[in-house]
Amino acid sequence: MSETFENKYHSFNRGELPLGCRFCVRGEKLVLFVTGICPRNCYFCPVSDQKYQKDLIFANERPVLSPTDIIKEAEMMKAKGAGITGGDPLAKVERVVEYILLLKKHFGKDFHLHLYTSLNLVTEETLKKLFAAGLDEIRFHFDLDSKLLWKKLELARKFFWKIGVEIPLLPAKEKETFAVLEFVKDKIDFLNLNELEIADNSQSKLSDMGFCVKDNMSYAVAGSLELGQKIIEYAEKKQLELPIHVCTAKLKDSVQLANRIKREAEGAKLPFDVVDEEGMLIRGALYLPELAPGFEYRKRLGSMDLSKFVAVLNPLFERVKKELRLNDSELFLDEKKPRILLSKYKIKQNRALFKKLKLLAAIVTEYPTNDQLEIEVEFFS
Repeated sequence: MSETFENKYHSFNRGELPLGCRFCVRGEKLVLFVTGICPRNCYFCPVSDQKYQKDLIFANERPVLSPTDIIKEAEMMKAKGAGITGGDPLAKVERVVEYILLLKKHFGKDFHLHLYTSLNLVTEETLKKLFAAGLDEIRFHFDLDSKLLWKKLELARKFFWKIGVEIPLLPAKEKETFAVLEFVKDKIDFLNLNELEIADNSQSKLSDMGFCVKDNMSYAVAGSLELGQKIIEYAEKKQLELPIHVCTAKLKDSVQLANRIKREAEGAKLPFDVVDEEGMLIRGALYLPELAPGFEYRKRLGSMDLSKFVAVLNPLFERVKKELRLNDSELFLDEKKPRILLSKYKIKQNRALFKKLKLLAAIVTEYPTNDQLEIEVEFFS
């Protein structure tokens, strides 16, 4: 990729980045997954097996059981907007409208909302509902193998919002990608081209079709970024006015996600937690021996009645608090992953007490996200 177009986020753009992207790269956008249902069956789909074609809702990694869960997650990360995705959000358009109204009412009209959708479910009535609710930016995923629905783009042009087209860079579809550029060059506000990645799920058939990663350190497909180079340099040569952003795998992983994690850490950390430079939480933890991290830990958490472990931990929590003369801000009973949390320094200083109480003491490094995924667990005897 020509260095002429490289930006500080390790991606490439000609013209200004879309506003939605500017929020995203700073980690300021909530990822609102409104449903896994989709009318398409794309062989490069990155949606996980947990979500694919299932009507589930997530705000970042938090399962949404009620609309208040969305607000909680957005507040925790101090979000300035949200990207609405799926599946295809238009499969549940009334739900999307409800969430747009909810977010705009709670955070104000400047809370920026963009939405990703295919053209399959687009109707003028549906678009009118989205626009009236307050959607700021809509991004269409074109089918590269059929132009049948491309004309639906004209429906979106009836409303005063920002319109983009966002497609993956498939090395085997160079001709079709250029056809998209020619079709949209004077019809939309921006074109986003995403470096293709091989997903670790059942739906993605890229490996079976002969696509391979560009190196051992990446899931990005060889040749994908080079196609983006051709597109952006062609647009420059033809002096097209259309802004184009080639969004790289490095941007998504090393910038966008990393910045969001750091924002979440500031909202999720407990008073005694240490936040490292990557936004991971470092904390002390006390486990019951039968529910400590180890083989199939996540599977065990999902299959057991956790309330009985919380009941066992309650008196132990009070005992630790009394013995160490701690106040309410210095320890926490985590009911989601039954354990007692406290400072890593308290863990090191009081191992004899914890051993006496038959609790396993550890220093844990984990994500600040709702799933609290462990990166490292160091046990102390």
